Amino acid sequence: MNFAFTEDQVMIRDAARAFLGEQVTSTHVRRVMAEAEGYDRALWAEVVALGWTGLIAGEEAGGSGLGFVELAILCEEMGRVLYPSPFEATVVLAANLLSALGETQHLAALAAGDVTATLAGPNAQGQVTFVADGGGYSLTGSLRHVPDGARADLLLVAAEGTDGRTALFAVPGETPGLTRRALPTMDQTRRLAEIEMAGLRLPAGALVSADAGAALTLALDRAAAMMAAFAVGAAERCLEMTVDYTKGRVQFGRPVASFQAVKHQCADMALAVETARSAAYWAACVADETGPNGDLSALARAASGAKSWCSRAYFDCAATAIQLHGGVGFTWEYDVHLYFKNARAIEQVLGDPAFHRERVARLIGLDDTAEAAQ
Repeated sequence: MNFAFTEDQVMIRDAARAFLGEQVTSTHVRRVMAEAEGYDRALWAEVVALGWTGLIAGEEAGGSGLGFVELAILCEEMGRVLYPSPFEATVVLAANLLSALGETQHLAALAAGDVTATLAGPNAQGQVTFVADGGGYSLTGSLRHVPDGARADLLLVAAEGTDGRTALFAVPGETPGLTRRALPTMDQTRRLAEIEMAGLRLPAGALVSADAGAALTLALDRAAAMMAAFAVGAAERCLEMTVDYTKGRVQFGRPVASFQAVKHQCADMALAVETARSAAYWAACVADETGPNGDLSALARAASGAKSWCSRAYFDCAATAIQLHGGVGFTWEYDVHLYFKNARAIEQVLGDPAFHRERVARLIGLDDTAEAAQ
């Protein structure tokens, strides 16, 4: 077994780290967080030019045809700097789902950077239903906490039909009858929205898939693995900031980092990062090996395990970072404050740790334990 990156993967990591490290500084993050749009369009154009939006799209859709390990590498590097952008919604969610469905028309537009997109479905709270209506479709319902829901050019809306199947529709952001409202959030590096549809009418061509249930399950597990990788990068940055700060902070005539209690807490952070990285990349490997028609149970177990472990490790690292920074850790001027808020938000993305632990328990056969005991 080879647990090391390939030469190409190392190049992707190094190039991403250099680019994001130069462009996405703390000053940049704080500036765009304060703006209504929430991201820098000029920088996003550079990301598109680098080919990142087409990373997992096949060559038939104008993409690079790479896999989820490579995407996890990008997500980890974005997590290190808390890059605020449409990448999560457009690539990790929307392009991922379109790829699982084998759809190329909309995927090509995403890969080329012509549009930004998001998924409005099981990743959000609420429900949308649809009925056939005069050669088209009518959608009704609401969803909350849709990533980039207020600013995405295209929404992939998952709606339940009367036959119990989940269909997927491509809904342009400016469609009449679609109401979008940005939601106030604790972490402004990620923008969430509420969307409402009251008899929203769509033409027949808006239907992307009449039965997208399996593809949604596959795509959301892949996305959970990618968010685990994001958490790894952010957790490692918390460790780095804490080590640097405690080395320079002097108390009682010696660096704070020389105290045993501080050293051991930093060591615990390092262990959390390394175990989280193993979990995240194992899930990414399983995501690469699991196709739309494959056995989804192995991916479900790996993705839920990674999402639960990595998001909790990130939050613990961020909390420890604040503690070891002392009183200044709670001030807005220090970046550990940004990471702490982001860590709490990432815990909730695509299911919190408790949800994923319960899912893993079911997958290893513990769902019927109570019934068996009776």
